[in-house]
Amino acid sequence: MSGEISVRPAVPSDAAAMARVHVASWRSTYRGLMPDALLDDPGFVGRREGFWTAELTDTRSDRNRIAVAELDGEVVGIAMSGPSTDGPAAVQLYVLYLLDGHHGSGAGSALLDAALTTTDDAVLWVADPNPRAQAFYRKHGFTFDGVEQVEDGVRERRMVRPRQE
Repeated sequence: MSGEISVRPAVPSDAAAMARVHVASWRSTYRGLMPDALLDDPGFVGRREGFWTAELTDTRSDRNRIAVAELDGEVVGIAMSGPSTDGPAAVQLYVLYLLDGHHGSGAGSALLDAALTTTDDAVLWVADPNPRAQAFYRKHGFTFDGVEQVEDGVRERRMVRPRQE
């Protein structure tokens, strides 16, 4: 890594790079938790690119905050929050992924700050087990509220963070 990581709002031309980060992160994080057939599906990156293109161009996503972290012009992390569809909070963190090798660089914290403000009552779901992510969110004021679910075969635990005014 030669430069500094910067975080900025995502734009539609980022969709392909965001898809690559999303899929690479899932493959490294969820291997053994999700079926290999899903993670290794040759169409996985294309479907994620379609998802990100829609999120970045559809007016229904205007209330979402979508950001990318870049290093030397390459997208190395992604984040998205939006109105909560679940739980006691107003804003939900839906996505926060970094490529391997960028954990501990400050990019995750910067992406979290871009996606959530301290005046947001926030909620998120984190895979379990995923001790690194759980520790990261605890460091940023999130706590488990005791609610669990299984999504795509992955056990998830809900974390909440009250506004920090």
